[in-house]
Amino acid sequence: MKFRSDALHLLILLPFTPLLACAGGPGGTKDAADDTAADDTAVDTAPPTEEEQTAADLKTVEAMIAGELGLTDGMLTVSLSGGWPIHLGGDEYLFAAPAQGRERLAVAGDFNGWTPADMALEGPLFTLTVSIPAPEGQLYKLVEGEVYAADPWSRAYGQDEFGEHSIVRGAGRHLERYYIRGGALDDRWMRVWVPAGEVTHTLYVHDGQNLFDPEAMWGGWRLQESLGPNTMAVGLDNTMARMDEYTHVQDFIYGEWMGGKGDAYAELWMSAVRPLIREQYGEADTVGMMGSSLGGLISVHFAQLHPEELDFVASLSGTLGWGSIGAENETLIERVAAGGFTGVPIYLDSGGEPGEGCIDTDKDGLLDDAPDSSDNYCETRQMADTLAAAGWTWDTDLWHWWEAGAEHNEAAWADRVNLPVGLFESL
Repeated sequence: MKFRSDALHLLILLPFTPLLACAGGPGGTKDAADDTAADDTAVDTAPPTEEEQTAADLKTVEAMIAGELGLTDGMLTVSLSGGWPIHLGGDEYLFAAPAQGRERLAVAGDFNGWTPADMALEGPLFTLTVSIPAPEGQLYKLVEGEVYAADPWSRAYGQDEFGEHSIVRGAGRHLERYYIRGGALDDRWMRVWVPAGEVTHTLYVHDGQNLFDPEAMWGGWRLQESLGPNTMAVGLDNTMARMDEYTHVQDFIYGEWMGGKGDAYAELWMSAVRPLIREQYGEADTVGMMGSSLGGLISVHFAQLHPEELDFVASLSGTLGWGSIGAENETLIERVAAGGFTGVPIYLDSGGEPGEGCIDTDKDGLLDDAPDSSDNYCETRQMADTLAAAGWTWDTDLWHWWEAGAEHNEAAWADRVNLPVGLFESL
């Protein structure tokens, strides 16, 4: 396939945004003690009681203070257990934050009239116990001097006109987050939109940092505005390795080979993300996956690898011709044609225009080439027709939408994400 260089930049690279923090965790580098700590985030099939959980979390805090456990691993351990701040029982909650060279730190929130309360420095950790009779929905921030900032380790959080804030305990519609160890891949954040009602649908989405934050670098999807009262959305952040992780084979781009780690990325979902969501929230009746650009490509690839895991998949402006942009590797269109019907309902869309028409310039038998088309129009159209020929049925388990003239960016996807979400919620 042939693209203009500016189009290639937009069609592949646009959704990448930097991580909130490096692989060592929020706000700091990995410390030496982290290397000796357990790196296992496997889910225990017999969840502990709240009392057992609190006791274990307090032991973790004590180990961090004593220098027996690295700060990143300790904060991560609690975040995957009861979550920060720690409920000590009754009305009491323990707040903690790594010192990281700071001399003073305070906590301010709804529960104390936003008057900063100084935390005590114990070894490498600031701590403070606060009485909060009604923790649900109570906002708070960490305070250093005149600067108020959200607690990067709080499980529940949200955004308002003052930026991001932390929540003592989530209530109603809110966001939660978990720090995911990547194993062979990079570590990253996972963000969860928790609905107000009972969860009946769970939608897994790529490029997590672009989904909910209105201040996202490329502009956010505002996905929560399109979700119904019973739909939970799980967004896994991308990393610097996005082009490798979101692609099923290698391609030759900008004079070098890249891509092909899609199977490893899918395994991260299967081994870390899906088990954690099941443990924390249970399994929804209906499960889907969605992404844009390369996120659309990897969503369809995941559905091919694990059709038993999904009831729906959506690709918005998917880079479905990957593999043949600068190389002659198998495209996902070819793989779907060879693999046949899997039974997973699929939604495809694109914006752009067909230009002078979709043609087969690389002689691979697919009309997915068009030097003057845009937003992956031809690849999406060809994939839709391939799926129909393989056994999918239009308007039953296959949908194609063309948003004529729409650009390849977050704003365009935000404007039409309600279409696949609506289909998903109707299942």
